[in-house]
Amino acid sequence: MNHPATPLPVADVADRGRAVLDEIGTAVVGMRDSLELALAAVLAGGHVLFEDVPGLGKTLAARSLATVLGLDFARLQCTPDLLPSDVTGSSVFDPATREFVFRPGPVFTGLFLADEINRTAPKTQSALLEAMAERQVSAEGTTRPLPRPFHVVATSNPVEYEGTYPLPEAQLDRFMVRLAVGYPDRDQERDVLLRRVARRQEAAPVRRVVDAETVLAMQAGVEAVEVDPDVAGYCVDLAAATRAHPSLEVGASPRGSQNLLLLGRAVAVLDGRDHLLPEDVKRVAVPVLAHRLTLTPTAWAAAVRPEDVVRELLASVPGPAAVGSAR
Repeated sequence: MNHPATPLPVADVADRGRAVLDEIGTAVVGMRDSLELALAAVLAGGHVLFEDVPGLGKTLAARSLATVLGLDFARLQCTPDLLPSDVTGSSVFDPATREFVFRPGPVFTGLFLADEINRTAPKTQSALLEAMAERQVSAEGTTRPLPRPFHVVATSNPVEYEGTYPLPEAQLDRFMVRLAVGYPDRDQERDVLLRRVARRQEAAPVRRVVDAETVLAMQAGVEAVEVDPDVAGYCVDLAAATRAHPSLEVGASPRGSQNLLLLGRAVAVLDGRDHLLPEDVKRVAVPVLAHRLTLTPTAWAAAVRPEDVVRELLASVPGPAAVGSAR
């Protein structure tokens, strides 16, 4: 039976969060903001989708995050012929006992990396839905709980469409945040090259900073932070505004407004604050909301981007007059 973890104080969560990001920074160059949001998503209990061109270090970032957090890690390279049982596991016949024995799939881990998730068929993509939402797997008539903590980090290639299967809206909505890494600048890219030369090997090792139990305590510390009702109302107003925007066919669901609050709260705690500010909500609004929006055909033809719609709403939807206090 799983017992609730003892919450860590906000200052301790912030200190450990900085230590985690600093250690990942020894292996990953130029992704501090994206990694902070990814860590915040883990502390808020969510899943992360990295969507960007290949070769930018997304897989290295996910593996480093798992190692530094002390979580068991499994990586699955998604391909068109991948079956749901390749994710969840299946029963095999044991000649010694003359019985079928369930062998867990790679999803039974602490941090599961689904690499190039848009390369596998929808049937296999959907195998992750229950695991992501319920932290359990139903296979062959039996429901099996996943370890705690459990988080999915998926990568997606947005520039190649042949042989790919775009994620359905239902699964996109399961990801708390979608992040784009972006190309490094010249100095950062040179730093990548020089670090590779200096370590004289391909692998970029990082050390463990916390363990799974500490991650659960950090998550409990985030959950213990109260939220001003006016800030919660601001999250609702932003999500509701997407449902009435003329460029959008489908706006954000209540899960979108909830994730705005949860991720914003985790960002505030990593910043050492025990209260959520409207600025925290604004910081996470694009990565939380943009992937939940469906453009109208007219807007799509006019090259309107969901990210631009969210930024437009951030400028037009009024926030609370005054909340909390400055740190």
